Amino acid sequence: MNLIIRNTVKSLWAETIAHLEKIYFSDKRPWVIAFSGGKDSTLVLQLVYQLIEKIDPSQHKPVYLLISDTLVEPPIIKTYIDETLKVIQEDITRKHLPITINNVKPIVEDSFWGKLIGKGYPSPTRWFRWCTSYLKIRPSRKAIDSIVKKHGSVILLLGTRKSESSERKNRMEAREYSSKGLNPHHDIPDALVYSPISEWTTDQVWDYLQNNKAPWGSDHEVMLKLYRQASGDECHLILDLITPTCGGSRFGCWTCTVVKKDLSMQGFINTGEEWMKPLNHFRDWLKGIREKPEMRSQERRDKSTGPGPFNPSARKEILRMLLETEKKVGIELISNDEIEYIQYQWGNEFDIEESAVHIANQFGRNIKKMNDFNISQDDQEIIDRLIADFELQPELIQQILFLVTKKYAALEAYGAKTNLKSEIAHLIEIAAGNKNPDQSNQDHYDL
Repeated sequence: MNLIIRNTVKSLWAETIAHLEKIYFSDKRPWVIAFSGGKDSTLVLQLVYQLIEKIDPSQHKPVYLLISDTLVEPPIIKTYIDETLKVIQEDITRKHLPITINNVKPIVEDSFWGKLIGKGYPSPTRWFRWCTSYLKIRPSRKAIDSIVKKHGSVILLLGTRKSESSERKNRMEAREYSSKGLNPHHDIPDALVYSPISEWTTDQVWDYLQNNKAPWGSDHEVMLKLYRQASGDECHLILDLITPTCGGSRFGCWTCTVVKKDLSMQGFINTGEEWMKPLNHFRDWLKGIREKPEMRSQERRDKSTGPGPFNPSARKEILRMLLETEKKVGIELISNDEIEYIQYQWGNEFDIEESAVHIANQFGRNIKKMNDFNISQDDQEIIDRLIADFELQPELIQQILFLVTKKYAALEAYGAKTNLKSEIAHLIEIAAGNKNPDQSNQDHYDL
């Protein structure tokens, strides 16, 4: 890059840091930096970091580094972010900086696998993009709400830039800004949004990062290599449904089925990361089975006719394929907690044989059965006689014993007796084949 452009970058940096300093000292509201590990959010963090380091500790105020982990980040990206955060945390501790790292994740029932395999949500599309809300918006919103509750108000720093796209430029310019250059967040009360690098171009961002080592002690060569491999852009922290989700050449979720082809994954594979081929194959397979009638219930959750959630056999096949992929790449792709939740959800809908546990254990995962508890030898003999005399399913007996001895061991709680009777009746209906598993879950969504 020539000298004129570099001097322009230095001038832009001076203006940006001066404005950052002005906003910082204008009030005592804490800052929340939305950090994705990509170039734009890294630049914002670097500028804020340098500002905090140079001012007197008596003038410090809380700064929160908010990272949104969808649990389905590309493994190569997750490794980079984890290692970067470790270095940053060590430097924060060493220098006693007022920065708190807040890594937020979806709760297990809102996770990608919890929804898709557990409840049968069809894989996301551009028109049914349920993943954005569950994986990013809800966890981030909950974390920001907690910070607002503690401090009363916050300023949210984003790495958004006008030059990213004409759509983004129009959206940013349409917002109502204060004299300080802040705009209210349309969905989070008591939160103002500040985009300190909104006027920077992509070339200016890269020029700065390549010529300025990170203040926490590392360079940006690994990040630059990742961009070169993926030939794409970063995945921004998403706090609303207006912001486009990741996909295409962006560092999106490795499971992303919103786009036709995952160009960033293909970019990694083409530049030497051939171990990622099974991930790409699974993603393509998952996208392909979405519209197959034999994979979907033919009744929607609102009981109307039409393609509904993935049916039980499809969910079992997806779990099996996922674990096969996991074994091929040698990296955990689904947690034990998620598998246990999937089993819980299946048990509520259609499965009394603990199929998810059996499938997982076949692939070397050590998942305990939900009904794995000890009973006396005398009780076991009685149960065995009942099973033989009345031709009862052993799994049904185990499920009922679990309800009676574990889940509803204490019946003093309000509604416990009624709920116990209801769940036993539900199990018997499933075992008898009289229960449509799609009717057991009232979590409605349009398909």
